[in-house]
Amino acid sequence: MSLPAGKTPPLRAVFMGTPDFAARILGRVLASPLLEVAVVCTQPDRPAGRGNRLHPPPVKVLALERGLRVLQPRNFGPSPEGEAACRELAAQVPDLLLVAAYGLLLPRRVLDIPALMPVNVHASLLPRYRGAAPVQRAIMNGDPLTGVSIMRMETALDAGPILLQRAVGIGLNDTAADLLGELADEGGALLLEFADRLLAGALRPIPQDAGRATCAPRLTKEEGRMDFALPAHALHARIRGLTPWPGALLTLRRPGREDLAVTAFPGHYPETGPLPDPAGADARPDPGAVSGVRGEALLVRCGDGCYAFPALRPAGKQRMSGRAFFNGYVKDAPDARFLRP
Repeated sequence: MSLPAGKTPPLRAVFMGTPDFAARILGRVLASPLLEVAVVCTQPDRPAGRGNRLHPPPVKVLALERGLRVLQPRNFGPSPEGEAACRELAAQVPDLLLVAAYGLLLPRRVLDIPALMPVNVHASLLPRYRGAAPVQRAIMNGDPLTGVSIMRMETALDAGPILLQRAVGIGLNDTAADLLGELADEGGALLLEFADRLLAGALRPIPQDAGRATCAPRLTKEEGRMDFALPAHALHARIRGLTPWPGALLTLRRPGREDLAVTAFPGHYPETGPLPDPAGADARPDPGAVSGVRGEALLVRCGDGCYAFPALRPAGKQRMSGRAFFNGYVKDAPDARFLRP
């Protein structure tokens, strides 16, 4: 793939992204002499936290700190706002659209704006895990390996030809937050390598094998509900993939008291489980029952023994150790158990 005659760096780009993952990549782009960001496009501010106040997305925060112009259209559809957004992007006369976790499917008329191509930084080894939550799904499924892909964008979701790709191992105790940070750094570096190879005419696009494609749909809060019938290693994978959002969401039931909503945090495997049940090898299976503490961790029965939660956060309270949780909420309730979904 070669450039038009006379094209030299920096290549003019529109950057499109929203969360921390995208902001880390934008930081790498802004430090490169190969690329010049004309304007940044990100999602609108969203209400969050106490008081439901509007908060700007991380990409907007970084862009404004660097003195860049920021656009926040709600869509690019056939509406006055969408039409104005498309005209504004076209007016930048970009060579490239650089997209990372933007959060909207881009229509053909947006993808056709750059003189060279629209490219996306996707946090998986495509064609595996097309969609909004590739990192989380890879961890939840117990995969040992993931990666980052630079692809030329098409209107179909994450289906364009792969331009560059790099594999990254998934550690036994990596959470989604850990891995997203690592993949953002790798993705930023790979995006700069893409720009370098593009300028050198050394890119070789590889079409994706649609027959090997898998989907990674957006997470839902309901998926945070833990099923303690699962074996410890599967619980560990789910909790890590759901951290930080929506988290491992538990409901503690204690006879005669109101149910308590709890968020639990992953421990370090194999120390988290499967652990022997303190009640003994002959204890009847009872997934979700609290079996005591081990060190500072709370032991909860699961499909093959116990899982050890090092920390939990009761609704409306601060995060605390498993032992502190046991002493405060379980010790005087011997029949306490976590409900299954």
